[in-house]
Parts: sequence; structure tokens; C-alpha cells
Amino acid sequence: MNTQAFTYLLEHPENISSAHTTDIRGLIDEFPYFQSAHALYIKGLKNQESFAYNKALKITAAHTTDRAVLFEYITSDVFTQNEISTQIKEQEIHLRALQIEGLHDVSLQVQEEEQEKASKILDPNLFVEKENSEITKRSPNEILSIGKPLNFDQNEVHSFQEWLQLSKFSPITRERPSKKEATTLSKDNTEKTASTETSKTNVTDTQTKKRKQAIVDSFIESNPKIEFSPATPAPKKNLAKESITPSEALMTETLARVYVEQKNFKKAKQAYRILSLKYPEKSGFFADQIRAVEQLEEK
Repeated sequence: MNTQAFTYLLEHPENISSAHTTDIRGLIDEFPYFQSAHALYIKGLKNQESFAYNKALKITAAHTTDRAVLFEYITSDVFTQNEISTQIKEQEIHLRALQIEGLHDVSLQVQEEEQEKASKILDPNLFVEKENSEITKRSPNEILSIGKPLNFDQNEVHSFQEWLQLSKFSPITRERPSKKEATTLSKDNTEKTASTETSKTNVTDTQTKKRKQAIVDSFIESNPKIEFSPATPAPKKNLAKESITPSEALMTETLARVYVEQKNFKKAKQAYRILSLKYPEKSGFFADQIRAVEQLEEK
């Protein structure tokens, strides 16, 4: 990839193709601290809805000096808005150039069409419950969109910070010695400890006797007296309020998906319950999400 093509993609990241993403991946392998290349790579993965987007997002955040700029770059629609504005201007010019020859009053026709639509909506047959719906056939991973890119909005800074946090720590794998090495090491250690323990016991006995005698002498010389003071009750704290980590104002569907991706199923169910209360018109959708989380939790 030459400089001209790279500059064009920086100005028009919406035009990044799969071939460009592969070239940028090779550029990152050659220059691993190239911040602009990381930003273009994550934009290309998002445009392709790649499964590697979520993992690459954390790597890009680690190579970014200002994560707020990265967040704005991922969620900003400024480039697509330019294309939309040009289309609107062209359409406006085209409409102004049209010549109107005859006018017809279509208000009555529109009113009749609206009444016909209303009568169709009020038809009770439309509300018959369907059996064997597609939702029941879908797997929990499909319902929860696990592995798909997380589309952060510009107002979801809290969700973005939660995603960058580590959800769990991977255990440290250490090489285990062979059986022969383990037996030889255990024999050497037992011989060393046996020799050192015999020398240490004699020294520690004399030291403990002197320390105990000094404590008794200082206690007798000070002649202490025990004074009783009334017990002061500890201040009461509202632990219920302190334990609530996600606020209703910060709760979004993206944050709930973040908890699912982190396999924090307890917080994910709590998030979907808050969202169902916050948006009662989508309570059925959130109920399906909670059932899918419970199915993943049972595995």
C-alpha cells in the first residue's frame, strides 16, 4: 500500500474493503506502533462486521494515546453525513427545477387510505400467537449476537470503558518438571531443610525465652490498669445503594452486550431487567435476551 492510497483511506474510511484490511494488517505487522494503521484496521473490521473486531478493539485502544479520540472515530458518522448532505442538495436542486402544470387535491384519498390501514391494524387475526416461531429455533449466541461488533454510540463512554476492562484473568501456566527431576529436587530440599532446621531451632529457643522474659518484666514495671469505655455504635451504611454498580441512566443495550461478551452473566441479566423497566414497549425482546443468557449460564 502506497502513501496516496493510505491517505485516501484516512479521508474516506467508509470505502475500506477486505483487500485494504488485509494490506493494513500487513502494514501493522511491519510497523506495530503505527497508530493510524491500527485505527484504519479497526474501521475496516467494523465495516465488514468481522468476528475479530471486538478483540482487535482492545489492541487498538492499547496503541492509542487518547482513547476519547478513538471512541469519537469509531462512533462518528461525519463521513457518511457528507455523502447524505450532497444527495439532499442534488435532490433539492432537482425538485426546484420541476415544473408543476396541474394541481389535484388528494387529501380525501389520503384520508381513506389511512382509515383502511387503521382497520387492517385493528383486525384481531393479526394478534394470533404463532407456534414454532423463529426465535425458539435460534441459538442463544444468535439471539445475543455474541461475537458481532459492538456498535458504541457517542453517548456510551461508560460502556466503552467497561468493555476495555479485563473481565477475567487467565491462569499462569508453568512448566512442570519431570518425575525424575521432581524426586531429585525433593530429596535435595529435604536434606537442606533438615540441616538448616536443626541449627535454627537452637537459636530460636533462646530468642523466644529472652523475648517472653522481657515482656513480663516490662508489664510488671508499668503496673497497667484496665479502663472501661462505653462502646460507640458504628455508623450505619446503606450497603444496598453502594452495591449498585450500573446506573439506570448509563444502562444501554450495548452495555448489556458488553457484560455478555465478558461472560458476566449476573450483570447481564440485571442490565436487561433494568432495560425492560426503562423501555416497557420492548419488554418481550429483553425477556428473550434474559432467557438466552440463562441458557448460556447453564452450559
